[in-house]
Amino acid sequence: MLRSLLFAPANVTRRVDKALGLNADAIILDLEDSVPIAEKSMARTLVAEALQKPRKGLAYVRVNALTTMMTIDDINAVICPELDGIMLTKVEEPVDLQKADWLIEHLEEKQSMSAGSFDLIPLVENAKGVHNAYEIARAVPRVKRLCFGAVDYSADLGVELTEQGSELFYARSHLVNASRAAGLEPPIDTVYPNVKNPEGFKKDIQIAVNLGFQGKLVLHPDQVEEANKSFSPSEEEIEYSKNVIAAFEKAEAQGHAAITMDNGKFIDYPLVNRARRVLELADKIAQMDERES
Repeated sequence: MLRSLLFAPANVTRRVDKALGLNADAIILDLEDSVPIAEKSMARTLVAEALQKPRKGLAYVRVNALTTMMTIDDINAVICPELDGIMLTKVEEPVDLQKADWLIEHLEEKQSMSAGSFDLIPLVENAKGVHNAYEIARAVPRVKRLCFGAVDYSADLGVELTEQGSELFYARSHLVNASRAAGLEPPIDTVYPNVKNPEGFKKDIQIAVNLGFQGKLVLHPDQVEEANKSFSPSEEEIEYSKNVIAAFEKAEAQGHAAITMDNGKFIDYPLVNRARRVLELADKIAQMDERES
């Protein structure tokens, strides 16, 4: 369960150190767009050093796309026991992940680590990647979740990102559906680029929640708390889910498989199963918070 994934440019030690101490479920040490080409080599060294420092959440590294010819150097430089996973950018088809998976598996073996020690998160950022989302989701076992990048996706389509996000509905929904069909966790939603518009960020998160995402990429520390809150069940949701399950189980014991709650809402097996998922999610989050405290 990853509700918030905070980017930190790998070449800016001050921002990396701050990110390590925040309550994001994961930080993403970025070797891609936020790092100038001339500083890529230095940034790899800084990432390796940062991974040895204490932190609260998981640590991933966003590496450069395979087309840049920098991916091998990126992954070689950062694979270590302290790393949790790699985010591969601009994934368009399964073979992209298979190439990265082969390299990671080789380095796991070389360092006497168990096969599959590292997650691999595909960042889907263009029309071809969205079209192939289901195949990408099934490409290699170490992929547990997809991730959506709207900035590059909208540029690929030649459309402008808007506040209402209607230009992204198809891609977002397609990634959620592909993830479910492939048996993965729900995907991670794109960044909200206007870090000075907290109300817009809240609205954008609510769209992602309603569509079925599990979390969001975030650009600024101020966005972490809102992401964690929005992708967690509220106390009201938890209490309502408990009431739904209790009432249904009582009715089921009396031979009924459908009931009406006091609020007039019809309840049957699909809604009860959703209530159980809400409580399972709440338990996972409580366990995460306990480990970080």
